[in-house]
Amino acid sequence: MSMANVDELLETFGNMTLLELSDFVKKFEEKFEVTAAAPVAVAAAGAAPAAAEAAEEQDEFDVILEGAGDKKIQVIKVVREIVSGLGLKEAKDLVEGAPKPILEKVAKDAADAAKEKLEGAGAKVSVK
Repeated sequence: MSMANVDELLETFGNMTLLELSDFVKKFEEKFEVTAAAPVAVAAAGAAPAAAEAAEEQDEFDVILEGAGDKKIQVIKVVREIVSGLGLKEAKDLVEGAPKPILEKVAKDAADAAKEKLEGAGAKVSVK
């Protein structure tokens, strides 16, 4: 089979609805007496709209310091607790430069814990 035929097939599959694709797979499995579960999952995932991806559970969060509030020194201390390896000057610059991300791509529980600590110190925080 030439690459042109493969490309034509891929184009055809790309234009099929999930129902048509499912029907094709059933017939393919019957004709060749195989199970095409893995390729179907890949094809179905590729054919699914981007909206479905957006609806998936978010598993990485950014903790954004929106503002230090009126207890800046407390907030700086908490930022140093949360972000390992930050010196006093770096933490102060980060807090004074708000809005700034404090943590990026962390798990939900880590993001919530950081938000709670920062808000406890008087900071305004958002998790995205």
